[in-house]
Amino acid sequence: MIGGGKRTELQARGIDFNLDYVGEVATNLDGGYNDDQVGRYSDQFALGMHLDLEKVFGWNAAQLQVTVTERSGENLSNARIADPRAGQLSSVQEIWGRGQTWRLTQLWYQQAYFDGALDVKLGRFGPGEDFNSFPCDFQNLAFCGSQVGNWAGSIWYNWPVSQWAARARYSFAPDWFVQVGAYEQNPSVLDRRRGFTFSTEGRAGTLVPIELVWHPRLGTAALPGEYRLGYYYSTARADDVFKDVDGLPQTVTGNPFQSHDRKHGAWVEVQQQLTARGGDATRGLRVFATYTAHDKATNVVDNYQQVGLVYAGPFDARPQDDLGIGVARIHVNAEVRRRQMLLNAVNGVEDYLDPLYQPLQDTEYNAEVYYGVHVAPWLTIRPNLQYVRHPGGVTEVDGAFVAGIKVQTSF
Repeated sequence: MIGGGKRTELQARGIDFNLDYVGEVATNLDGGYNDDQVGRYSDQFALGMHLDLEKVFGWNAAQLQVTVTERSGENLSNARIADPRAGQLSSVQEIWGRGQTWRLTQLWYQQAYFDGALDVKLGRFGPGEDFNSFPCDFQNLAFCGSQVGNWAGSIWYNWPVSQWAARARYSFAPDWFVQVGAYEQNPSVLDRRRGFTFSTEGRAGTLVPIELVWHPRLGTAALPGEYRLGYYYSTARADDVFKDVDGLPQTVTGNPFQSHDRKHGAWVEVQQQLTARGGDATRGLRVFATYTAHDKATNVVDNYQQVGLVYAGPFDARPQDDLGIGVARIHVNAEVRRRQMLLNAVNGVEDYLDPLYQPLQDTEYNAEVYYGVHVAPWLTIRPNLQYVRHPGGVTEVDGAFVAGIKVQTSF
């Protein structure tokens, strides 16, 4: 990477390069579908360049971002935690997924108008950058990033996938803004061989999220908070999870699924600092909670909830460390379970151990506690302990205890 002096010089000229790395190791301690102990490692490199175009070219309030990512490794959830016939709804290694490959993850131009009141972003990026956005310090997927994208992933593509998109944000008060976006709905961008495509071939529709965001500063300590209320609507056609074209059980008739002309859902998200430590608002206790609701006709997961706490700077000797704990609930659509029950009846199987049996999915619970050790300005290591109850929402699978370590570096 560029040396300190040269990098500082470039930053002063509006040019900033960064190299980020996230690595996650996980091993099963007890329980799960297969309790033979094994370790799995997944990681991601992200190489980015940010240009302050006002400094570079004199373009007022303009920015450009380019990021390329590479993911590799394996996932313990697939290897040991979940019944492979159902899969785990969450993942004990959030960095795994969307194809272990190279991708163009960001290529966007951002322009502010009217002293920053209006902000427009155009290019290739994902909705989770701006809508339903959430930190990613936990290792379990149920506490990392945009949760809408985790449970409506067929239309909402989280990092590292990018698509053609536009987002407009308007700040109508010091602590308030509203934003709306339009994202190309194109399943072909999920293909690991199309990580750098600019083609719109395969486009199926448009995803339109809208969100109201409040950023208060509470009390004399000006404790920061973030409150989000949002809704998404997809114009792409989506198959029903249960009915065929005639409104009958598709499992029984074998006919094509009924097709719907939309898919939609909503979310509420809260993050609020509750205390400050020694008058420092960057330290203290923060609470977070999220609720998402999804289309019962077309989505496998119909609702999700999480709640948790993060304490930043718990010890005076370690002011930049952090401690986090979270619990999440992921509920499978009752119509999906109904279809699974009919499928077993059609196949004449009742025994869970029968290879033809389709496991019945209901609710999966995830919990994690971590301690983040801020080793250096560029390095944080977060050992964690996770518990997954009913992996995949399948009650026959034992609850799993998982030990993990998340390594985050940024240069």
